[in-house]
Amino acid sequence: MRHLFSARTARAGAPQGSPGRRLYAIGDVHGCYTEMCALLELIRRDHEARPPMPCFIVFLGDLIDRGPQSREVIRHLREQPPGFAQLYILKGNHEEMMLRALRGEPHLIRDWLRHGGDTCARSYGLDPARLLTEDTETLEHLLASHIPAGDLDFLEKCIDQVRFGDYLLVHAGVRPGVALQDQSGRDLRWIRGEFLDTGQDFGAVVVHGHTITDTVTEKANRIGLDTGAYRTGILSAVRIEGAQRSFLSAGPAE
Repeated sequence: MRHLFSARTARAGAPQGSPGRRLYAIGDVHGCYTEMCALLELIRRDHEARPPMPCFIVFLGDLIDRGPQSREVIRHLREQPPGFAQLYILKGNHEEMMLRALRGEPHLIRDWLRHGGDTCARSYGLDPARLLTEDTETLEHLLASHIPAGDLDFLEKCIDQVRFGDYLLVHAGVRPGVALQDQSGRDLRWIRGEFLDTGQDFGAVVVHGHTITDTVTEKANRIGLDTGAYRTGILSAVRIEGAQRSFLSAGPAE
């Protein structure tokens, strides 16, 4: 496992995190359990090497789907959360799809499975062949019998956003022209083009995942942390402390 680290020097007038606090934001995990554990260990060592202060870790959503070990990701964060930091988990569009499909809208099950939910279901021991052949009612019962209610309850508790000084952490982005306090949950979890294509000052630097880029994206109004872990094996994070921010990644050995 290769570990990467890059830093940015604070500039005059640079955005500030919450005073006296350190925050690490982690991009879309998508069932990449090994990479998540490696990055959490890298974050722990980085935090312990720095001056003591309260520490926060924010996962930007999409813990599940696409990658091979959604079950292990959820179980680890449920049962072994980082002991050195306060943990926050944002709800991504994939958590939304799963929860809607399995808690009241079974007509969405096949849509969820087609968009990466099949790998999540397989991580809970479901037979891939049955996912393709069973009718919706049978799939609903199969999924309910394999995926513990406690795991779904854990995902239900995910939140939409975290404010940290001059930074706003969300899953997908925000809608330009709409005040931050008036943003809809759907936009926070699903928006893409309108958000990515604007240079508008949102009133906070938006830290987000959802849209895959080859490397971390750093612009004046936003920071994108989804480096496509399930495709590339590289899971990325940002550390925000005062006026400084640094980027950390865990990825495959060269």
